[in-house]
Amino acid sequence: MDDDGSARHRNGTNKRPRLEDVAARVGLSTASVSLVLRGVPGPSERTRQRVLKAAADLGYQVDRTASLLASRRTRLLGVMVDIHSPFHAELVEHLHTAAEEVGYDLVLSTLTRTRDEHTAVETLLAFRSEALILLGPTAPADTLAAFDRKAPVIAVGRRIVDTGLDVVRTADDDGVGQIVDHLVGLGHRAITYVDGGRGVIATDRRRGYRTAMRRHGLDDHIRVLHGDHTESAGERAARHVLDGGDLPTAVVAFNDQCAIGVLAALARAGVAVPGEVSVVGYDDDTLSRLSCFNLTTVSQSAREQARYAVTAAVERLDQGRTEPREVVLTPRLIVRGTTAEPA
Repeated sequence: MDDDGSARHRNGTNKRPRLEDVAARVGLSTASVSLVLRGVPGPSERTRQRVLKAAADLGYQVDRTASLLASRRTRLLGVMVDIHSPFHAELVEHLHTAAEEVGYDLVLSTLTRTRDEHTAVETLLAFRSEALILLGPTAPADTLAAFDRKAPVIAVGRRIVDTGLDVVRTADDDGVGQIVDHLVGLGHRAITYVDGGRGVIATDRRRGYRTAMRRHGLDDHIRVLHGDHTESAGERAARHVLDGGDLPTAVVAFNDQCAIGVLAALARAGVAVPGEVSVVGYDDDTLSRLSCFNLTTVSQSAREQARYAVTAAVERLDQGRTEPREVVLTPRLIVRGTTAEPA
């Protein structure tokens, strides 16, 4: 008989075991049993072991939802995540670890093609998230400030000024500048950039490309192609370059997904990477590390961003910090197999 069946048989009922059943089994008050099951200091070790054994024998499981509803604190951090972003998935993994270490848990709300940021945030608030960690938000600053009046907002990955919000990000313009420096150091001059579309993050990376090209005296070689954060955008940009017949020696993409699209289009056209064209991405997401791509890229330090974001939330919630804080991390170039000296 399975565990649930055994528990029902021992109780003589089909009902789920309750806290009262555990208390009756050990002859203690429900308050004392609750302290043990919540891990609160106080009960003796002998009492703790008796309660845990009784709970296991009865098949009792703590009803987390009921516990949260009974408390004014949920200790939940709401995270808005783009379901299509491998980098966001990695951030969430590190956020979970950082939150668990300080006694918090996460509630996730996703962005999709039909689900916008406002809907995602309202869902997080409905689940009583005490703070909001928003990954790469694109909403206007005043909208984010309105969210912050409902729960502390920590914006991850995006530069935001004069809003009173906490921000954790990397210096995107510097990251793209490192890419251009690397390519110029290899001897490249004709370096094309595939843009990330609208938004502050895309603006910062595009500015980093233009600034670095000018710093190296390559104003005449500046070339920005329309794109966004998807593989299909990278493919379209690469096809545009191929159709034009004037191949650059290097292509820098807004992010790794876009760069993978560039790689796919070049491969189908029989263009060798990095033999004929070097390709660079941005984010150092899990796909970029696969041996089939081995993509030169820029690391945004996902683990560090996650830890700083959780720390910011805890400082707001548990320590009463009210002054906004911006943490700007230095990105790091990761050289792999898609860049080399120009032919």
